[in-house]
Amino acid sequence: MTVRAGAQPLAFLASDPAASRGRLHPEAGGDLRGPRDAFQRDRDRIIHSISFRRLRHKTQVFMAPDGDHFRVRLTHSLEVAQIARTIARVLGLNEDLTEALALAHDIGHPPFGHAGEKALSAALADAGGFDHNGNTLRALMWIDSPYPRWRGLNLSWETLEGLAKHNGPITRPGWALAEADTMFPLELTHWSSLEAQVAAIADDIAYDNHDIDDGLRAGLLTLDQLLEVPLVARNWAGACARFEDVAPARLTGELIRSQIGVMVNDLIAETQQRVAEHRIESADDVRAAGRCLAAFSPRLREEERDLKRFMYANLYYHPRQLEAADAAEKIVAGLFAAYRDAPDLMPAEWATRLPAEEPWRSRHIADFIAGMTDRYAVSRYRECVGQIDLPEGF
Repeated sequence: MTVRAGAQPLAFLASDPAASRGRLHPEAGGDLRGPRDAFQRDRDRIIHSISFRRLRHKTQVFMAPDGDHFRVRLTHSLEVAQIARTIARVLGLNEDLTEALALAHDIGHPPFGHAGEKALSAALADAGGFDHNGNTLRALMWIDSPYPRWRGLNLSWETLEGLAKHNGPITRPGWALAEADTMFPLELTHWSSLEAQVAAIADDIAYDNHDIDDGLRAGLLTLDQLLEVPLVARNWAGACARFEDVAPARLTGELIRSQIGVMVNDLIAETQQRVAEHRIESADDVRAAGRCLAAFSPRLREEERDLKRFMYANLYYHPRQLEAADAAEKIVAGLFAAYRDAPDLMPAEWATRLPAEEPWRSRHIADFIAGMTDRYAVSRYRECVGQIDLPEGF
């Protein structure tokens, strides 16, 4: 990935840790744990959290993959952080806040990714449903609790705000996000910081391209199929032209790197242009702009959407993927029913805290399941429900 030269920094829009709106629970001076500012501490708390460690065994695209080379939520989050940090550095934004947001953005995903989320949402249909973005806030503000005097990681307002508005302003938050907003108001109807916007689009850049790599590796995509997508065809032609003496089989990595570079450079240029057009002069102006400032140009936005449509049709909805998703939904739904009917099947620290009343009873069970890794969910299903025949490669 080559970042274009001559990019003008937007450091005057960077979030300032010294001007942070603070934390839900005030903390004493942090000299005991080294000279780090608020956003550095947030990033480090996320990296050291149990929720972050669990991402190594949670689905990205392929469920409980038996191949060591496929991406999982953890490696995806690291790749998002690398791309986001590069963009933030070029634009002069706060790299630590950007990285914290990128690392934590998928912490709320349950086992088996979107299939697990679908099953939990159905199980909680009468209890407000389930949303992985709201669950990210719930995990970081309430469930993951390593500190002696408060629940949660006690992250700064700016980090929680960026995670809450991962996909832009929210006018109708689900119950989990609404609860977080009640605890620590996050201005949900406004746009987030430029760091948060960069982290969000870095997520798209990462999975748009790395899912191609995994799809080819798994044999669910072919290069001939991919070359039907104009963006891919153009970058493939460029890679072949640069390496005329290299066998095409060795150019897949170059294609992926080229596309990431094209997207990053386009994003930087378009972001600079939008900031200038709207005469944005401060971080507060970013939140009040009324639109997303970190974005692709109109042409690349349409090409990226074409790529997404292709990926949904040919990879995410591939028959093998749908078969695996059906099995995953069965596992999550079966676990929820088992714990609802026999709460003592949960570990003691969860069973003893089970609320007596709905909807909190069901939400508590969902909290436990949502934190599971893929392999732990399979193991618990076999222990609590019974045997299950899993698709090949699951």
